[in-house]
Amino acid sequence: MKRSKFLKQASYATLGCLTFPDIANAFTLEKVSKDIIIGHNSHRYKVDLNWGQLNALKTPVNDCHEMVQDSKGRIVLLTNHVKNNVIIYNKSGKLLETWGTKYPGAHGLSLVKENGTDFLLITDYERHQIIKTTIDGKVVFTIDFPSETGKYLDKKEFKPTETTVTENGDIYVADGYGKQYITHYNNEGELLNIFGGQGTENNQFLNAHGICYDDRDKNNPSLLITARELNQLKRFSLKGDYLETINVPGALICRPVIHKNNIYFAVLRSKNSHNEDSGFLLIMNEKNEVVSCPGATKPNYVNSQLDELYQTIRLFQHPHDVCIDDDENLYVAQWNSGQTYPIKLTRV
Repeated sequence: MKRSKFLKQASYATLGCLTFPDIANAFTLEKVSKDIIIGHNSHRYKVDLNWGQLNALKTPVNDCHEMVQDSKGRIVLLTNHVKNNVIIYNKSGKLLETWGTKYPGAHGLSLVKENGTDFLLITDYERHQIIKTTIDGKVVFTIDFPSETGKYLDKKEFKPTETTVTENGDIYVADGYGKQYITHYNNEGELLNIFGGQGTENNQFLNAHGICYDDRDKNNPSLLITARELNQLKRFSLKGDYLETINVPGALICRPVIHKNNIYFAVLRSKNSHNEDSGFLLIMNEKNEVVSCPGATKPNYVNSQLDELYQTIRLFQHPHDVCIDDDENLYVAQWNSGQTYPIKLTRV
């Protein structure tokens, strides 16, 4: 399916940052110029809709859930198509290799580096497991549902969506489609702690969809966890103590991805939009301020409160993850987007 089929006709006066004052002015494009620029302030990007296009008969995708860059600079994509769950590209979008046929609920993908060797952590919510593999797909170990906690009656209640790994190799798992707990394991998959759970209190979640290890403050590393249905990003200590909430009004954020001093998010959709495929991207600085929203309204603060964000250009369809390469270009994986391949955004 060509992306041009879902990008409909409209006009724009200038190439540059496409933002509009209200949701009624959101628009679509039938032909996206190779020179179109989206984003705000210092984070602006040129859109490349042709990156990573493959022969769907030979290398198909269903939902493109997440992407990481490995130590060789390759872009690793996770899809829940069991013909090739993992698709590896170079940065130009050339196919390098594929593997994986046993992950029907492939959802979360984290890169783990151990003594100079790359490993992957895959969360599969249909298998109710976390699977650690080598970079070429050999299984190292699996983590099953945490029955010993007493929080789960059977494995079907455990539907993990994401993992993150600390410097010492500890693994944290977000059960975003299950009972909303965060489980903490050592590097061998042995359970150490559990916290969170479903609810609207500070230490609880509605859709704990994504999690990441934040070591930008080397003296106080912490966890960033999304409460997607609440339009919130929550910070916890490594022991599971609640620290703070960062509101992102109107944005159903997926996992946080830290690159240098910034946090990047795919936003699945705009909360109050009548369009289900109303997603965009969001970039937050080290002060927890939103500085750019490619595909959406320019972030604006009034009395230190962020105005509601919403899509302004029908470019993205349910963006689910963003990968930042070493040149600070972005790669966007999309869920429920008509089996489309990722979009590349080149930083300008």
